Amino acid sequence: MTRRTRHWIDDWRPEDPEFWANGGRQVARRNLVWSIFAEHLGFSVWLIWSVSSAFLLQTGFEFTAQQLFLLVAVPNLVGSLLRLPYTFAVPRFGGRNWTMVSAGLLLVPTLLFAVAVQNPGTPYWVFCLIAATAGFGGGNFASSMANINFFYPAHRKGTALGLNAAGGNLGVAIIQLLLPVLVGGAGIFGLVRASDGGVHLQTAGFVYAGLAVVATIAAYLWMDNLTSATSKPREQLAVVRKPHTWTMAFLYIGTFGSFIGYSAAMPLLIELNFSGIVFAYYAFLGAAVGSLTRPFGGWLADRYGGARVTLAAFVGLAACTLGLLWTLGRMSAGSDNRESFPWFLGFFLLIFASTGIGNGSTYKMIPAIWRREAEAATEAGTPERAAALSAATRQSSAALGVIGAVGALGGFLIPLAFSSPWVGDPLSATRGAFVVFACFYVVCALVTVAVYLRAPAKATKPAMAGV
Repeated sequence: MTRRTRHWIDDWRPEDPEFWANGGRQVARRNLVWSIFAEHLGFSVWLIWSVSSAFLLQTGFEFTAQQLFLLVAVPNLVGSLLRLPYTFAVPRFGGRNWTMVSAGLLLVPTLLFAVAVQNPGTPYWVFCLIAATAGFGGGNFASSMANINFFYPAHRKGTALGLNAAGGNLGVAIIQLLLPVLVGGAGIFGLVRASDGGVHLQTAGFVYAGLAVVATIAAYLWMDNLTSATSKPREQLAVVRKPHTWTMAFLYIGTFGSFIGYSAAMPLLIELNFSGIVFAYYAFLGAAVGSLTRPFGGWLADRYGGARVTLAAFVGLAACTLGLLWTLGRMSAGSDNRESFPWFLGFFLLIFASTGIGNGSTYKMIPAIWRREAEAATEAGTPERAAALSAATRQSSAALGVIGAVGALGGFLIPLAFSSPWVGDPLSATRGAFVVFACFYVVCALVTVAVYLRAPAKATKPAMAGV
Protein backbone atom coordinates (compact mmCIF):
# COMPACT_ATOMS: atom_id res chain seq x y z
CA MET A 1 0.00 0.00 0.00
CA THR A 2 1.84 3.05 -1.31
CA ARG A 3 1.54 6.24 0.73
CA ARG A 4 2.54 9.75 -0.34
CA THR A 5 2.47 10.87 3.29
CA ARG A 6 1.18 9.27 6.48
CA HIS A 7 -2.44 10.16 5.67
CA TRP A 8 -2.49 9.98 1.84
CA ILE A 9 -2.77 6.54 0.19
CA ASP A 10 -1.72 6.47 -3.48
CA ASP A 11 -2.34 2.78 -4.18
CA TRP A 12 -5.87 1.66 -3.33
CA ARG A 13 -7.35 -1.42 -5.08
CA PRO A 14 -10.29 -2.76 -3.04
CA GLU A 15 -11.52 -4.95 -5.92
CA ASP A 16 -8.21 -6.89 -5.80
CA PRO A 17 -8.81 -9.84 -3.40
CA GLU A 18 -5.12 -10.11 -2.47
CA PHE A 19 -4.82 -6.38 -1.79
CA TRP A 20 -8.03 -6.47 0.26
CA ALA A 21 -6.88 -9.43 2.37
CA ASN A 22 -3.38 -8.04 2.97
CA GLY A 23 -4.20 -4.80 4.74
CA GLY A 24 -6.93 -3.19 2.64
CA ARG A 25 -9.76 -4.50 4.82
CA GLN A 26 -8.14 -3.21 8.00
CA VAL A 27 -7.58 0.29 6.62
CA ALA A 28 -11.13 0.48 5.27
CA ARG A 29 -12.55 -0.69 8.60
CA ARG A 30 -10.56 1.89 10.59
CA ASN A 31 -11.79 4.72 8.35
CA LEU A 32 -15.33 3.38 8.56
CA VAL A 33 -15.26 3.40 12.38
CA TRP A 34 -14.19 7.04 12.69
CA SER A 35 -16.42 8.08 9.83
CA ILE A 36 -19.36 6.59 11.74
CA PHE A 37 -18.36 8.48 14.89
CA ALA A 38 -18.15 11.85 13.12
CA GLU A 39 -21.35 11.26 11.21
CA HIS A 40 -23.10 10.14 14.38
CA LEU A 41 -22.31 13.48 16.01
CA GLY A 42 -23.43 15.29 12.87
CA PHE A 43 -26.85 13.68 13.02
CA SER A 44 -27.17 14.41 16.73
CA VAL A 45 -26.46 18.09 16.21
CA TRP A 46 -28.69 18.16 13.12
CA LEU A 47 -31.67 16.90 15.16
CA ILE A 48 -30.88 18.62 18.46
CA TRP A 49 -33.86 20.93 17.91
CA SER A 50 -36.25 18.03 17.37
CA VAL A 51 -36.34 17.24 21.09
CA SER A 52 -35.19 20.53 22.61
CA SER A 53 -38.05 22.41 20.88
CA ALA A 54 -40.55 20.49 23.00
CA PHE A 55 -38.67 21.65 26.13
CA LEU A 56 -38.69 25.33 25.14
CA LEU A 57 -42.22 25.80 26.45
CA GLN A 58 -41.07 24.49 29.83
CA THR A 59 -38.21 26.99 30.03
CA GLY A 60 -40.21 30.18 29.50
CA PHE A 61 -40.41 30.51 25.71
CA GLU A 62 -43.86 31.23 24.27
CA PHE A 63 -43.96 29.72 20.78
CA THR A 64 -46.95 28.34 18.85
CA ALA A 65 -47.16 24.79 17.48
CA GLN A 66 -46.53 26.14 13.96
CA GLN A 67 -43.41 27.99 15.14
CA LEU A 68 -42.05 24.88 16.85
CA PHE A 69 -42.59 22.67 13.79
CA LEU A 70 -40.83 25.26 11.62
CA LEU A 71 -37.96 25.34 14.11
CA VAL A 72 -37.40 21.58 13.71
CA ALA A 73 -37.84 21.81 9.92
CA VAL A 74 -35.28 24.55 9.22
CA PRO A 75 -32.16 22.44 10.01
CA ASN A 76 -33.42 19.76 7.62
CA LEU A 77 -33.75 22.26 4.77
CA VAL A 78 -30.23 23.62 5.29
CA GLY A 79 -28.79 20.13 5.77
CA SER A 80 -30.30 18.94 2.50
CA LEU A 81 -28.89 21.92 0.59
CA LEU A 82 -25.41 21.37 2.05
CA ARG A 83 -25.23 17.73 1.03
CA LEU A 84 -24.24 18.45 -2.55
CA PRO A 85 -21.21 20.69 -1.78
CA TYR A 86 -20.21 18.34 1.04
CA THR A 87 -20.13 15.44 -1.42
CA PHE A 88 -17.96 17.37 -3.87
CA ALA A 89 -15.61 18.33 -1.03
CA VAL A 90 -14.39 14.74 -0.58
CA PRO A 91 -12.60 14.45 -3.97
CA ARG A 92 -11.46 18.06 -3.69
CA PHE A 93 -9.90 18.02 -0.21
CA GLY A 94 -9.69 14.34 0.77
CA GLY A 95 -12.03 12.30 2.95
CA ARG A 96 -9.95 12.64 6.13
CA ASN A 97 -9.36 16.36 5.67
CA TRP A 98 -13.01 17.12 5.07
CA THR A 99 -14.10 15.01 8.04
CA MET A 100 -11.90 17.25 10.21
CA VAL A 101 -13.48 20.39 8.76
CA SER A 102 -17.07 19.15 8.93
CA ALA A 103 -16.65 17.93 12.52
CA GLY A 104 -15.10 21.25 13.55
CA LEU A 105 -18.02 23.17 12.03
CA LEU A 106 -20.34 21.49 14.53
CA LEU A 107 -18.96 23.87 17.16
CA VAL A 108 -21.00 26.67 15.57
CA PRO A 109 -24.53 25.30 16.13
CA THR A 110 -23.72 23.70 19.49
CA LEU A 111 -22.17 26.76 21.12
CA LEU A 112 -24.79 29.14 19.69
CA PHE A 113 -27.51 26.77 20.96
CA ALA A 114 -25.98 26.75 24.44
CA VAL A 115 -25.98 30.57 24.58
CA ALA A 116 -29.46 31.20 23.12
CA VAL A 117 -31.48 28.79 25.27
CA GLN A 118 -30.28 30.46 28.49
CA ASN A 119 -32.18 33.68 27.71
CA PRO A 120 -36.01 33.45 27.51
CA GLY A 121 -35.95 36.83 25.77
CA THR A 122 -34.10 35.47 22.72
CA PRO A 123 -36.24 36.39 19.67
CA TYR A 124 -37.77 33.62 17.56
CA TRP A 125 -35.90 34.71 14.44
CA VAL A 126 -32.59 34.25 16.26
CA PHE A 127 -33.62 30.68 17.11
CA CYS A 128 -34.38 30.09 13.43
CA LEU A 129 -30.92 31.30 12.40
CA ILE A 130 -29.21 29.12 15.00
CA ALA A 131 -31.36 26.15 13.99
CA ALA A 132 -30.24 26.73 10.39
CA THR A 133 -26.58 26.29 11.41
CA ALA A 134 -27.50 22.87 12.79
CA GLY A 135 -27.82 21.93 9.11
CA PHE A 136 -24.02 21.56 9.10
CA GLY A 137 -24.63 18.20 10.76
CA GLY A 138 -26.92 17.12 7.93
CA GLY A 139 -24.23 17.80 5.35
CA ASN A 140 -21.85 15.41 7.14
CA PHE A 141 -23.87 12.42 5.96
CA ALA A 142 -23.22 13.07 2.26
CA SER A 143 -19.46 13.54 2.58
CA SER A 144 -19.16 10.53 4.89
CA MET A 145 -21.07 8.23 2.53
CA ALA A 146 -19.19 9.48 -0.54
CA ASN A 147 -15.89 8.88 1.25
CA ILE A 148 -16.68 5.33 2.42
CA ASN A 149 -17.96 4.43 -1.05
CA PHE A 150 -14.36 4.74 -2.31
CA PHE A 151 -12.93 2.45 0.37
CA TYR A 152 -14.99 -0.73 -0.18
CA PRO A 153 -15.31 -3.28 -3.04
CA ALA A 154 -18.63 -3.52 -4.85
CA HIS A 155 -19.83 -6.69 -3.11
CA ARG A 156 -19.33 -5.09 0.33
CA LYS A 157 -20.68 -1.60 -0.38
CA GLY A 158 -24.23 -2.39 0.70
CA THR A 159 -23.17 -3.55 4.16
CA ALA A 160 -20.47 -0.89 4.62
CA LEU A 161 -22.69 1.99 3.52
CA GLY A 162 -25.52 0.57 5.61
CA LEU A 163 -23.35 0.46 8.74
CA ASN A 164 -21.99 3.94 8.08
CA ALA A 165 -25.45 5.37 7.59
CA ALA A 166 -26.92 3.46 10.54
CA GLY A 167 -24.23 4.77 12.86
CA GLY A 168 -25.08 8.27 11.73
CA ASN A 169 -28.82 7.73 11.93
CA LEU A 170 -28.40 6.47 15.50
CA GLY A 171 -27.22 9.96 16.35
CA VAL A 172 -30.87 11.02 16.06
CA ALA A 173 -32.00 8.38 18.54
CA ILE A 174 -29.12 9.11 20.93
CA ILE A 175 -29.77 12.85 21.08
CA GLN A 176 -33.48 12.19 21.65
CA LEU A 177 -32.63 9.65 24.36
CA LEU A 178 -29.86 11.53 26.17
CA LEU A 179 -30.80 15.20 25.79
CA PRO A 180 -33.70 14.97 28.29
CA VAL A 181 -31.33 13.31 30.76
CA LEU A 182 -28.47 15.77 30.16
CA VAL A 183 -30.64 18.83 30.62
CA GLY A 184 -32.41 17.62 33.75
CA GLY A 185 -35.69 16.47 32.22
CA ALA A 186 -37.35 13.11 32.75
CA GLY A 187 -36.49 10.36 30.29
CA ILE A 188 -35.83 6.70 29.44
CA PHE A 189 -39.38 5.43 30.07
CA GLY A 190 -39.48 7.35 33.35
CA LEU A 191 -36.44 5.63 34.87
CA VAL A 192 -34.78 9.06 35.04
CA ARG A 193 -36.71 11.68 36.98
CA ALA A 194 -36.73 15.38 36.25
CA SER A 195 -34.14 17.44 38.11
CA ASP A 196 -35.32 19.59 41.01
CA GLY A 197 -33.29 22.44 39.54
CA GLY A 198 -35.33 22.54 36.33
CA VAL A 199 -34.34 22.08 32.71
CA HIS A 200 -30.93 23.41 31.56
CA LEU A 201 -30.82 23.00 27.77
CA GLN A 202 -27.40 24.64 27.48
CA THR A 203 -25.76 21.54 28.99
CA ALA A 204 -26.52 19.53 25.84
CA GLY A 205 -24.92 22.22 23.67
CA PHE A 206 -21.70 22.24 25.66
CA VAL A 207 -21.48 18.40 25.77
CA TYR A 208 -21.83 18.07 22.00
CA ALA A 209 -19.38 20.89 21.38
CA GLY A 210 -16.81 18.87 23.33
CA LEU A 211 -17.60 15.74 21.34
CA ALA A 212 -17.13 17.68 18.10
CA VAL A 213 -13.60 18.51 19.21
CA VAL A 214 -12.96 14.80 19.89
CA ALA A 215 -14.24 13.86 16.41
CA THR A 216 -11.97 16.44 14.78
CA ILE A 217 -8.90 15.14 16.59
CA ALA A 218 -9.80 11.49 15.86
CA ALA A 219 -10.12 12.20 12.12
CA TYR A 220 -6.73 13.93 12.17
CA LEU A 221 -5.04 10.98 13.87
CA TRP A 222 -6.69 7.88 12.41
CA MET A 223 -8.32 8.55 9.05
CA ASP A 224 -6.84 8.56 5.52
CA ASN A 225 -7.20 10.36 2.21
CA LEU A 226 -7.31 8.37 -1.04
CA THR A 227 -5.51 9.76 -4.07
CA SER A 228 -7.84 7.72 -6.28
CA ALA A 229 -10.89 9.44 -4.76
CA THR A 230 -10.75 12.28 -7.25
CA SER A 231 -13.27 13.64 -9.67
CA LYS A 232 -13.58 16.78 -11.75
CA PRO A 233 -16.56 19.00 -10.91
CA ARG A 234 -17.85 18.62 -14.47
CA GLU A 235 -17.68 14.83 -14.15
CA GLN A 236 -19.48 14.96 -10.80
CA LEU A 237 -22.21 17.28 -12.05
CA ALA A 238 -22.77 15.03 -15.06
CA VAL A 239 -24.86 12.75 -12.84
CA VAL A 240 -27.66 15.34 -12.78
CA ARG A 241 -28.31 14.55 -16.46
CA LYS A 242 -28.97 10.89 -15.73
CA PRO A 243 -32.63 9.89 -15.26
CA HIS A 244 -31.60 7.30 -12.65
CA THR A 245 -30.28 10.08 -10.42
CA TRP A 246 -33.69 11.74 -10.19
CA THR A 247 -35.61 8.48 -9.99
CA MET A 248 -33.53 7.35 -7.03
CA ALA A 249 -33.78 10.83 -5.47
CA PHE A 250 -37.57 10.55 -5.64
CA LEU A 251 -37.47 7.14 -3.96
CA TYR A 252 -35.04 8.41 -1.34
CA ILE A 253 -37.49 11.13 -0.35
CA GLY A 254 -39.83 8.28 0.53
CA THR A 255 -37.27 6.38 2.62
CA PHE A 256 -34.73 8.75 4.16
CA GLY A 257 -36.95 11.81 3.86
CA SER A 258 -39.56 9.95 5.88
CA PHE A 259 -37.01 8.80 8.45
CA ILE A 260 -35.53 12.22 9.13
CA GLY A 261 -38.87 14.04 8.86
CA TYR A 262 -40.66 11.70 11.26
CA SER A 263 -37.67 11.77 13.61
CA ALA A 264 -37.81 15.56 13.74
CA ALA A 265 -41.57 15.68 14.23
CA MET A 266 -42.21 12.72 16.55
CA PRO A 267 -41.46 14.49 19.89
CA LEU A 268 -43.82 17.33 19.00
CA LEU A 269 -46.49 14.95 17.66
CA ILE A 270 -46.56 13.16 21.01
CA GLU A 271 -46.46 16.40 23.00
CA LEU A 272 -49.32 18.02 21.05
CA ASN A 273 -51.65 15.03 20.52
CA PHE A 274 -51.17 13.01 23.75
CA SER A 275 -51.34 15.35 26.71
CA GLY A 276 -51.34 12.39 29.08
CA ILE A 277 -47.97 11.05 27.79
CA VAL A 278 -44.46 12.35 28.57
CA PHE A 279 -42.85 12.65 25.12
CA ALA A 280 -39.29 12.25 26.45
CA TYR A 281 -40.02 8.67 27.49
CA TYR A 282 -40.63 7.46 23.92
CA ALA A 283 -39.44 10.06 21.37
CA PHE A 284 -36.12 8.29 20.71
CA LEU A 285 -37.64 4.91 19.84
CA GLY A 286 -38.58 5.73 16.25
CA ALA A 287 -35.14 6.94 15.24
CA ALA A 288 -33.54 3.98 17.06
CA VAL A 289 -35.66 1.45 15.15
CA GLY A 290 -35.06 3.19 11.82
CA SER A 291 -31.31 3.33 12.43
CA LEU A 292 -30.93 -0.28 13.53
CA THR A 293 -32.90 -1.63 10.56
CA ARG A 294 -30.85 0.34 8.01
CA PRO A 295 -27.87 -2.08 7.88
CA PHE A 296 -30.39 -4.92 7.76
CA GLY A 297 -31.83 -3.31 4.64
CA GLY A 298 -28.35 -3.12 3.11
CA TRP A 299 -27.71 -6.78 3.95
CA LEU A 300 -31.04 -7.82 2.43
CA ALA A 301 -30.21 -5.79 -0.69
CA ASP A 302 -26.82 -7.50 -1.02
CA ARG A 303 -28.60 -10.85 -0.78
CA TYR A 304 -31.85 -10.37 -2.73
CA GLY A 305 -31.37 -7.20 -4.77
CA GLY A 306 -31.97 -3.60 -3.77
CA ALA A 307 -35.03 -3.05 -5.97
CA ARG A 308 -36.96 -5.96 -4.47
CA VAL A 309 -36.18 -4.88 -0.92
CA THR A 310 -37.05 -1.26 -1.70
CA LEU A 311 -40.43 -2.34 -3.08
CA ALA A 312 -41.12 -4.33 0.10
CA ALA A 313 -40.18 -1.27 2.19
CA PHE A 314 -42.67 0.95 0.36
CA VAL A 315 -45.42 -1.65 0.70
CA GLY A 316 -44.69 -1.73 4.42
CA LEU A 317 -44.73 2.08 4.62
CA ALA A 318 -48.09 2.33 2.89
CA ALA A 319 -49.70 -0.44 4.97
CA CYS A 320 -48.43 0.86 8.33
CA THR A 321 -49.44 4.43 7.48
CA LEU A 322 -52.98 3.19 6.88
CA GLY A 323 -52.82 1.52 10.30
CA LEU A 324 -51.70 4.78 11.83
CA LEU A 325 -54.57 6.61 10.15
CA TRP A 326 -56.98 4.09 11.68
CA THR A 327 -55.52 4.91 15.09
CA LEU A 328 -55.78 8.66 14.53
CA GLY A 329 -59.42 8.20 13.52
CA ARG A 330 -60.16 6.83 17.01
CA MET A 331 -58.65 9.88 18.70
CA SER A 332 -60.30 13.21 19.51
CA ALA A 333 -58.93 16.73 19.82
CA GLY A 334 -58.72 18.06 23.36
CA SER A 335 -58.51 14.59 24.93
CA ASP A 336 -55.36 13.06 26.40
CA ASN A 337 -55.84 10.07 24.00
CA ARG A 338 -53.87 7.88 26.40
CA GLU A 339 -55.71 4.70 25.36
CA SER A 340 -54.74 5.15 21.70
CA PHE A 341 -51.05 5.79 22.33
CA PRO A 342 -49.88 2.12 22.26
CA TRP A 343 -51.43 1.70 18.80
CA PHE A 344 -49.97 5.00 17.63
CA LEU A 345 -46.51 4.10 18.88
CA GLY A 346 -46.66 0.55 17.48
CA PHE A 347 -47.63 1.58 13.96
CA PHE A 348 -45.16 4.47 14.02
CA LEU A 349 -42.29 2.13 14.96
CA LEU A 350 -43.24 -0.18 12.08
CA ILE A 351 -43.11 2.84 9.77
CA PHE A 352 -39.64 3.67 11.08
CA ALA A 353 -38.52 0.06 10.54
CA SER A 354 -39.68 0.27 6.92
CA THR A 355 -37.82 3.55 6.38
CA GLY A 356 -34.63 1.99 7.75
CA ILE A 357 -34.85 -1.04 5.48
CA GLY A 358 -35.64 1.20 2.52
CA ASN A 359 -32.72 3.49 3.33
CA GLY A 360 -30.30 0.58 3.30
CA SER A 361 -31.65 -0.92 0.08
CA THR A 362 -31.79 2.33 -1.90
CA TYR A 363 -28.19 3.18 -1.03
CA LYS A 364 -27.18 -0.27 -2.20
CA MET A 365 -28.99 0.34 -5.49
CA ILE A 366 -27.14 3.57 -6.35
CA PRO A 367 -23.58 2.20 -6.89
CA ALA A 368 -25.08 -1.00 -8.35
CA ILE A 369 -26.94 0.95 -11.06
CA TRP A 370 -23.82 2.78 -12.20
CA ARG A 371 -21.76 -0.41 -12.08
CA ARG A 372 -24.38 -2.32 -14.09
CA GLU A 373 -24.35 0.33 -16.81
CA ALA A 374 -20.54 0.28 -16.95
CA GLU A 375 -20.54 -3.51 -17.29
CA ALA A 376 -23.16 -3.41 -20.04
CA ALA A 377 -21.10 -0.95 -22.09
CA THR A 378 -17.74 -2.81 -21.93
CA GLU A 379 -16.21 -6.27 -22.30
CA ALA A 380 -15.09 -8.20 -19.22
CA GLY A 381 -11.33 -8.30 -18.61
CA THR A 382 -10.52 -5.31 -20.83
CA PRO A 383 -8.84 -2.03 -19.86
CA GLU A 384 -12.05 -0.31 -20.95
CA ARG A 385 -14.02 -2.28 -18.36
CA ALA A 386 -11.56 -1.31 -15.60
CA ALA A 387 -11.71 2.36 -16.59
CA ALA A 388 -15.50 2.27 -16.82
CA LEU A 389 -15.82 0.71 -13.36
CA SER A 390 -13.48 3.31 -11.87
CA ALA A 391 -15.53 6.10 -13.44
CA ALA A 392 -18.72 4.42 -12.21
CA THR A 393 -17.44 4.52 -8.62
CA ARG A 394 -16.67 8.24 -8.87
CA GLN A 395 -20.01 9.01 -10.51
CA SER A 396 -21.99 6.95 -8.03
CA SER A 397 -20.31 8.83 -5.17
CA ALA A 398 -21.40 12.09 -6.77
CA ALA A 399 -24.88 10.64 -7.26
CA LEU A 400 -25.01 9.74 -3.56
CA GLY A 401 -24.64 13.43 -2.77
CA VAL A 402 -27.31 14.60 -5.21
CA ILE A 403 -29.75 11.88 -4.19
CA GLY A 404 -29.06 12.41 -0.51
CA ALA A 405 -29.61 16.17 -0.88
CA VAL A 406 -32.96 15.78 -2.62
CA GLY A 407 -34.07 12.96 -0.31
CA ALA A 408 -33.34 14.98 2.81
CA LEU A 409 -35.87 17.59 1.68
CA GLY A 410 -38.49 15.21 3.06
CA GLY A 411 -37.16 16.12 6.49
CA PHE A 412 -38.20 19.71 5.82
CA LEU A 413 -41.55 19.01 4.17
CA ILE A 414 -42.89 16.50 6.70
CA PRO A 415 -42.76 18.80 9.76
CA LEU A 416 -44.33 21.56 7.66
CA ALA A 417 -47.18 19.22 6.70
CA PHE A 418 -47.86 18.55 10.38
CA SER A 419 -47.83 22.28 11.19
CA SER A 420 -50.42 23.25 8.54
CA PRO A 421 -51.59 26.68 9.82
CA TRP A 422 -54.82 26.46 7.79
CA VAL A 423 -55.99 23.44 9.85
CA GLY A 424 -57.88 24.12 13.06
CA ASP A 425 -56.15 21.70 15.44
CA PRO A 426 -52.92 19.60 15.53
CA LEU A 427 -54.82 16.29 15.32
CA SER A 428 -56.61 17.24 12.09
CA ALA A 429 -53.32 18.42 10.60
CA THR A 430 -51.71 15.11 11.55
CA ARG A 431 -54.48 13.09 9.91
CA GLY A 432 -54.35 15.10 6.69
CA ALA A 433 -50.57 14.78 6.47
CA PHE A 434 -50.61 11.00 6.84
CA VAL A 435 -53.25 10.66 4.09
CA VAL A 436 -50.88 12.45 1.72
CA PHE A 437 -47.93 10.32 2.87
CA ALA A 438 -49.84 7.04 2.30
CA CYS A 439 -50.64 8.05 -1.29
CA PHE A 440 -47.02 9.05 -1.86
CA TYR A 441 -45.72 5.65 -0.72
CA VAL A 442 -48.04 3.90 -3.18
CA VAL A 443 -46.61 6.04 -5.99
CA CYS A 444 -43.05 5.20 -4.88
CA ALA A 445 -43.84 1.47 -4.98
CA LEU A 446 -45.22 1.80 -8.51
CA VAL A 447 -42.15 3.71 -9.67
CA THR A 448 -39.85 1.04 -8.21
CA VAL A 449 -41.69 -1.68 -10.11
CA ALA A 450 -41.86 0.26 -13.38
CA VAL A 451 -38.21 1.34 -13.49
CA TYR A 452 -36.22 -1.33 -11.66
CA LEU A 453 -38.23 -4.56 -11.59
CA ARG A 454 -39.83 -4.77 -15.03
CA ALA A 455 -37.87 -6.25 -17.93
CA PRO A 456 -36.17 -3.56 -20.08
CA ALA A 457 -38.03 -2.55 -23.21
CA LYS A 458 -34.94 -2.88 -25.42
CA ALA A 459 -32.46 -5.72 -25.58
CA THR A 460 -29.60 -3.25 -25.48
CA LYS A 461 -30.80 -1.64 -22.26
CA PRO A 462 -29.14 -3.13 -19.15
CA ALA A 463 -31.58 -4.95 -16.85
CA MET A 464 -31.84 -3.35 -13.41
CA ALA A 465 -33.82 -5.99 -11.51
CA GLY A 466 -30.72 -7.20 -9.71
CA VAL A 467 -29.54 -3.83 -8.42
